[in-house]
Amino acid sequence: MRKGIVVLVMALFCLAFVISAYAAEKIASVDIGKLFDEYPKTKEFDKGLEQKAGAYEKERDNRISEIKQLQDKLSILTDQEKEKKQKELEEKIKSAREFTLSKEAELKKERDDRLREVLKDIEATVGEYAQKEGYSMVFNDRVFVYSNKANDITGKVLEILQADYKKNTSSGK
Repeated sequence: MRKGIVVLVMALFCLAFVISAYAAEKIASVDIGKLFDEYPKTKEFDKGLEQKAGAYEKERDNRISEIKQLQDKLSILTDQEKEKKQKELEEKIKSAREFTLSKEAELKKERDDRLREVLKDIEATVGEYAQKEGYSMVFNDRVFVYSNKANDITGKVLEILQADYKKNTSSGK
């Protein structure tokens, strides 16, 4: 019995030591989603991708329009002419499908590359800010079930990101 009490006291002592060591740590949280959404670079990338997607859609719509016109012409042709035009129609449909798939893949890849670039900026800025302010750990706020908003550094990091972006875009980088 006495041995059990000694082990329990030692375990409580160790637990208290570990808790006090972590209590001295400076910890913060950051809302990665908010930083990502409000970072001007993200908005700039989104505009560029939307413009490209619009141009691709216009090209796709033109191809579909050609296909519909060809389908309409088929109904008034002779059987022999229909056969020739049917092959042409099938080629146009295949080409339109391939165009759509390739452009979707291209946009997805570009979007993923740009997202990685934005996330690298955010992670670097959070890391620099955390080091400068003496934080030992910064968590994504979605990890916590509860977090005191006094430990949230999102606003400060966003200010730095926006200032850096403004500085880099005004200097022509």
